[in-house]
Amino acid sequence: MKTIIVVGGSKGIGNAIINSLLQHYKVINISRTAPEQSHNHLSHYTCDILEDELPELNSADGLVYCPGSINLKPINRLRLEDFRADFEINVLGAVKSIQAYLPLLKKSTNPAILLFSTVASKLGMPYHASIATAKSGVEGLVKSLGAELAPHIRINAIAPTVTNTDLASKLLRNEKMIENITDRHPLKKFLEPNEVAHLAEFLLSDKALSMSGQVFEMDCGIVSFKI
Repeated sequence: MKTIIVVGGSKGIGNAIINSLLQHYKVINISRTAPEQSHNHLSHYTCDILEDELPELNSADGLVYCPGSINLKPINRLRLEDFRADFEINVLGAVKSIQAYLPLLKKSTNPAILLFSTVASKLGMPYHASIATAKSGVEGLVKSLGAELAPHIRINAIAPTVTNTDLASKLLRNEKMIENITDRHPLKKFLEPNEVAHLAEFLLSDKALSMSGQVFEMDCGIVSFKI
């Protein structure tokens, strides 16, 4: 049974990915808090990705980096520290994780890495300057490492629109906001974490052996369509 490392799997999309993967993989979660679920195939290491040394592990066939941020402010209220913080958690944390576990992935058969971007990197949105800048860095990392690590290691990213998680709770905090978010998307919906998890599991699997260096938009039509 293959082993997948999930960084940031205690909540939200990361936790949904763990639930999806546990059916077919051993999962090692690394995050500041432990996931609520327990499973024979699930192990946990408590770690602050930006402050602590990552745990030494014996094997890895895949790596998923989930930590992110939603820091929405007008540009005149964004400090340089905001840009640095978003870049650190979204980009440097991913780089740190990849560098730490790359030797293990190189020993695996058909290993894969999965990162996360956002639709705001493609679709200009007010107040998204900091997070869109950071996630654009993630997309550049995916493209560059896709070329560098080929043919042995694949790396892709998912760019979700608004997803029903704690991280996005400020955007979905009342019925009027939920209605507005829903109406903005041509498919008249936003994402649930398990939808993202299904795509994540596919991209990590051998079913996606021909896919690398790609950013997959789960946009409910907001980037793709003008209706």
